[in-house]
Amino acid sequence: ISIFCSVCQQTIYPHHLFYHKKEHKALSFLGCSSPQTDKQTLLAQRQKLISKLTKLPKYSERDRQKIDYSFEFLMDKQTYTSCCDLDNFNNSSTLKKVKNSLIKALSICQDKNSSWQGDMEDRYIVLDNYGSRSDTCFLGLVDGYCGVTAAEAVSAELPLLFLDQLAQTDSSYRKSKDEQQILDSFAPVITADYREKERIFSDKQENDKTNKTNTYKWIHKAYAKSFWRMDRLLQLGRNETSKVRWSGCSTVTCLVERIHNEKTDSTKEEEINYFENHRHSPLARTSKSAAGLLHIANIGNVHAVLCKNGKGYCLSKEHSTSNASERKRILQNGGNISTNEPDGLVEGHLRTTRGLGHHGDPVLKKSVIPVPHTISVPIDDSCQFLILASNGLWEVLDYSEVLALTLTTFTHYLRMYGCIQQNVTSLHKCQYLVPLSEDHLNDSKAINDLPDGAEILYPNTDIFLADSKGNLTQNEPRCSRRSSLHTASYTGQQSVKTVLTVGSKPSPQSEEDIKAYLSSCETPTTARGRLLSQTFYDNAAGYISEQLVKTALAAGSRDNITILIVLLNGCDKIP
Repeated sequence: ISIFCSVCQQTIYPHHLFYHKKEHKALSFLGCSSPQTDKQTLLAQRQKLISKLTKLPKYSERDRQKIDYSFEFLMDKQTYTSCCDLDNFNNSSTLKKVKNSLIKALSICQDKNSSWQGDMEDRYIVLDNYGSRSDTCFLGLVDGYCGVTAAEAVSAELPLLFLDQLAQTDSSYRKSKDEQQILDSFAPVITADYREKERIFSDKQENDKTNKTNTYKWIHKAYAKSFWRMDRLLQLGRNETSKVRWSGCSTVTCLVERIHNEKTDSTKEEEINYFENHRHSPLARTSKSAAGLLHIANIGNVHAVLCKNGKGYCLSKEHSTSNASERKRILQNGGNISTNEPDGLVEGHLRTTRGLGHHGDPVLKKSVIPVPHTISVPIDDSCQFLILASNGLWEVLDYSEVLALTLTTFTHYLRMYGCIQQNVTSLHKCQYLVPLSEDHLNDSKAINDLPDGAEILYPNTDIFLADSKGNLTQNEPRCSRRSSLHTASYTGQQSVKTVLTVGSKPSPQSEEDIKAYLSSCETPTTARGRLLSQTFYDNAAGYISEQLVKTALAAGSRDNITILIVLLNGCDKIP
């Protein structure tokens, strides 16, 4: 699977992407645009920049080094090598069952990235029937920093704090006795004096138009209060080992709720006003057919991306030193940002400008605030998937690249599934089904000795193979009659079961098994005239999340990688 570079729109193989983006940065720094710029032009541009630099009153040796490094990088012919060993790819992939009519499948894939990280500091949250409400679930992803203590506490306690705030406004959200006991144990920490500060904090909204007229302002305020209280609990330093550098985390959460008929009728006027105020947003153009809502809150550098009609929409905000408004806020409040590349570090330690935790350093904590960015968007049958991912993905791929890769991967998986279904359907017509190794494929005598009517099944060791240019191409598993044998490029002997497990079903070993297998795949959906089962959606979600993790590793990610992908009802409309 290849990736479209968002800068030059070229098709790039994942392990080329790291050097390819460095090439764009080097060209940009030298003031060139075309990768085909010749050596003489680059040399002249380098001399021009150095001449300008030496005439400046404040000569910077660092800028001179950047010019030289960019020139040398472009002059050297880079040999593209993978930044990680994918043969040792040791991911943790999990399928989560959620009973929500808006969601077809949900999968989480994680990798520690052992080449760069010693511990897995990411955590995720998947809660079905959230608040004892059907068709409501709470999803989240927590990216830990400097230890896993804060991430574990947030993943366990933030959903309870948010539920407590929701229940105070909407009685349909209910807490269990155990949940209430846990919340009661927090009461001594949340004192009356602190509650007054909390009220002032939650009433202080960001100066943007969306917050001024938002119908769901009460949910956003609930998010703000729960994040504030969570940060207060982390101030206790429970289970922290260091006395100076306590752990912290970035977080993105999503409340998924279905709009029921009675709710839609009772708030019809509010809905009309809300979408009127947001009529310029592409996400609000199908308000009349909205089936549900996504309420997103994020803090730090973890993000949520929604795909609607094949277009990507980032529902989160980057809280890091690369954000000009965040840099301005920190500097105006007396904070310090170091000169580390590429955008500096807050107080010389942290790239994120907002987060939960980090209480071990009071100077750092003064700049790193627990204020989340919140947004609510409607979803309908044109919404295809939602991706929550940690910094390990976003540091090497941007939103458009992740979107294109996800759409491509889903399409490839759908084609493989269709081919497998055709092969399974034809099994009962064969007298024999013979898996052959590469040696047998090259042995004409072995092929000629097969009985008449035998069908040859090509081993499916590598579904994606590199072509002569280094790009991955898809090779669909094939069955052919002895009379129409084609040369295959697969290697290694495989059993029949390998080809039949794309839908995670055991391979049929008899005619009765074949009929049972086919009947199990006939749960309804009519996309493109093909019947797709729940197993298909589950495995498609798992396959996509795993491919995204592998791509991030190949592209040079140096952080833990966690990807939570949600296939929505609109995924049937992906071409």
